[in-house]
Amino acid sequence: MARPKSEDKRNAILNAAIEVFAEQGLGCPTLKIARLAGVAEGTLFNYFSSKDVLLNELYLHLKAELRDVMMPGYPRTETVNKRARHAWQSYVDWGVAEPRKRKVVALLGMSAQVTEQSKLAGMQDFCEVNDMMQESIASGLFRDQPAAFVSAIMGALADTTIDFIRREPDQAERYAEAGFQAFWSATAKA
Repeated sequence: MARPKSEDKRNAILNAAIEVFAEQGLGCPTLKIARLAGVAEGTLFNYFSSKDVLLNELYLHLKAELRDVMMPGYPRTETVNKRARHAWQSYVDWGVAEPRKRKVVALLGMSAQVTEQSKLAGMQDFCEVNDMMQESIASGLFRDQPAAFVSAIMGALADTTIDFIRREPDQAERYAEAGFQAFWSATAKA
């Protein structure tokens, strides 16, 4: 009979993968991940049947963590500006606090090894933010652009904001506000 899998070992592997991928990119060997996690490489493959499976599960793990940071307190009944600001600030705060995770989720988001199914599943956690974007475009509040384009603008400006905050933490509030205002000016009609 197979031994039950340990959630602690699984988490150790995922955390080691974040560290190794952040330092060496997604092409690094799984042996490095296993060593950092303190498990045999075979144990890694007991938890994740292939490197592709590991990459997809890590992507979903990081998206779930980001959801757990962004969605609590999401002001569902407030103005679009307040909802967008909440999503913005939550992402910026997470990105500043978790630079390695931010880097790895970006790498995974660009990887062909992460399936479209995983990418869609990762986006499901943010359906309220996506719905807000689509509703704002449909109602004429945002410029008539695809919601994915508006989200990409938000993400690019948030990433720039995070980079500046990490370089100059004493200017965090200034950069967060300036970044959000740049997003709002680029997307909102009024």
